[in-house]
Amino acid sequence: MTDLKVGDTAPQFSLEAHDGSIIKLSDYKSRKVIVYFYPAAMTPGCTVEAVDFSNAKSQFDGAGVDVIGISPDTKDKLTRFITRDNLDVTLLADPEKETIKAYGAWGVRKIYGKEVTGVIRSTFVVEVDDKGVGTIVEVQRNVRAKGHVSRIGAALGLKLNLP
Repeated sequence: MTDLKVGDTAPQFSLEAHDGSIIKLSDYKSRKVIVYFYPAAMTPGCTVEAVDFSNAKSQFDGAGVDVIGISPDTKDKLTRFITRDNLDVTLLADPEKETIKAYGAWGVRKIYGKEVTGVIRSTFVVEVDDKGVGTIVEVQRNVRAKGHVSRIGAALGLKLNLP
């Protein structure tokens, strides 16, 4: 498993978004981007996390921070997820798990005491320079969905006002 650390170059990606567009990390030149990995759309924990990121979107926007969620789901499932929960975040499909693995967000984790192989809920904050190259400035692995958005906001020096 890749073990990315603060200061490492962020792996580039080019993935299909829920709306069919292709999104690349290099699209975010001179921006800070939260790249979060989650196991599956429309599951309880993943829904909590996506709703919280959506509720905090205007606050992240105001701080110059973009938010991207990546899962192994298909574009169609992500579209249903966004519609069902009225989400306001960019969600990317990685059914081949290439980007998920490149960021070290794939491996063995425990669910209800059982070990399973899958997406390890992880979040990376990436500063992308004016050439489109990202540097990791924050890493949070194996996070709990509840309260995660507030914790990542705090790591960025933001006191988020969430419902």
